[in-house]
Amino acid sequence: MKNVEFKKFNTYYDKYGKLSPIEGEDTIPFAIKRVYYIYEVEENVRRGFHSHKNLEQALICVHGSVKILLKTPEEEQIITLDNPSEGLYIGPDIWREMYDFQDSAVLLVLASEHYNIDDYIRGYDEYEKYYKEKFKKKEK
Repeated sequence: MKNVEFKKFNTYYDKYGKLSPIEGEDTIPFAIKRVYYIYEVEENVRRGFHSHKNLEQALICVHGSVKILLKTPEEEQIITLDNPSEGLYIGPDIWREMYDFQDSAVLLVLASEHYNIDDYIRGYDEYEKYYKEKFKKKEK
């Protein structure tokens, strides 16, 4: 899927435990301007239901597991994040939903920009229209 990349982070371990360093503009392909985490999500609750026009994100499940539905009008993919040494890069123009939070999951999100409500596309019908218009213009 375009604008999506599964990332495996270097992990160092010894008798003191494991360490997985993440660096903006290196491990993650953008400068990190915002960090937040999602946790204590109740059973059967889905989150997300949006796309971004410009924002890039990296999602890392630092505890437990969570499923990520990635979608465009042309394709769909489900990724399970369940290893803190792995992450998921999501670029602009990708619809996302997070669900099936298991084992007291904590989902860490690294973002390329500060929160901007105008960057969100919240309804899937609106997203489809936006996506088709944007990529129709690029084909010309």
